[in-house]
Amino acid sequence: MSWSFKTDPEFQELLDWTREFVREEIEPLDYVLDHPYNMADPLRNELIAPLQKIVKDKGLWATHLGPNLGGPGYGQVKLALLNEILGTSRAAPIVFGCQAPDSGNAEILAHYGSDDLKRRYLTPLINGDIVSCFSMTEPQGGSDPTRFLLHAELDGEEWVINGEKWFSSHARYAEFLITMAVTEAEGTPYRRQSMLVVPASTPGIEIVRNTGVFGDPDETGTHAYLRYHDVRVPADHLLGERGEGFNVAQTRLGGGRIHHAMRTMGLAKRAFEMMCERAVSRKASGDEFLGRKQMVQEMIADSWIEIEQFRLLVLQTAWKIDEYNDYKRVRADISAVKAAMPKLLNSVASRAVQIHGSLGISNEMPFGGWVLESYHMGLADGATEVHKATLARQVLSTVTPSTTLFPDYHLIEERRRARERFAEPLARHGRA
Repeated sequence: MSWSFKTDPEFQELLDWTREFVREEIEPLDYVLDHPYNMADPLRNELIAPLQKIVKDKGLWATHLGPNLGGPGYGQVKLALLNEILGTSRAAPIVFGCQAPDSGNAEILAHYGSDDLKRRYLTPLINGDIVSCFSMTEPQGGSDPTRFLLHAELDGEEWVINGEKWFSSHARYAEFLITMAVTEAEGTPYRRQSMLVVPASTPGIEIVRNTGVFGDPDETGTHAYLRYHDVRVPADHLLGERGEGFNVAQTRLGGGRIHHAMRTMGLAKRAFEMMCERAVSRKASGDEFLGRKQMVQEMIADSWIEIEQFRLLVLQTAWKIDEYNDYKRVRADISAVKAAMPKLLNSVASRAVQIHGSLGISNEMPFGGWVLESYHMGLADGATEVHKATLARQVLSTVTPSTTLFPDYHLIEERRRARERFAEPLARHGRA
């Protein structure tokens, strides 16, 4: 049996270096760059490219990739510990070559792409030369693939795509899109969709608008509302088999949810650090520091407990993925992580707002954005409610139902069984 909470010294050194590098070199970029995914921004390229080279020289580039794709082959536990640090900066994942949705799209291309698609898109994506888009959700159906309407029909040697997609993040910056389309109209609900690579320059792709989240200026939105008008792509741009789009999509989700959870925890820990500093710095009524007030102490204690509980859940889930090498065996754990993630950030960031008072709700602090981000996390990659239902089904599927009127653990029955088992000694002691 091997069980330990220790990080090996060599990897701990890399984590310590990463923490300092992110804090000193990457976090400042969040205040000067419009968007780290905008490859057409010369300022972005001037500032980010040298940092990416440092990361590559350090051996920490695209650590989610296996050795077959030029990555170090880190397991999920190491990736979780690394992503915990990257979560404090919007630019950090792209500096380390592990940003969403590109990391998941790279996994799909690696598993299902032809040699030509890998050459044209996977290699430059892994190298950090381009970014991509995952175009799945739709305005009328959300993320439920059984309600999708965008369809693709095979016309000779080309797929012809028509329909709409919603919240296709980073489409405005992408070199290509991975698009889920209905190709098997008569198929069963989860066998109707297929996955296609669509070059972003293909005629017929219309960005209706780039939607932002609340508080963003209109022109800075990065979540595209797309219309596909007779968009034609070659037949060999199909990823996987026809009707296997739902299964292909799952390739990108399991490990990605763990990485995202640890980045979220890193953000929650940053909010916690800020609220703690405020608590020991700010005086309130009675000329006492906030940290001396019992209700503030309760907020600090609750936040610490919730962060540590969530961290252990995520790391245990990552360990199970490494141990079993089978995402299906860890499906319940991953759903639990995904369901708990938004609540953690919402709770900790909300307490940080309260402890900072009017400064906390102002646009001079990041907490309002983090609270809103917690709701985003409750929707992205499946709604919280869906993951809770999945978790409950997984748990209940392992339980054997009672076959009697009263449950097996009914105290009357428990006592009867016990007295029957110990009838002889009970009789000897006159307690029969």
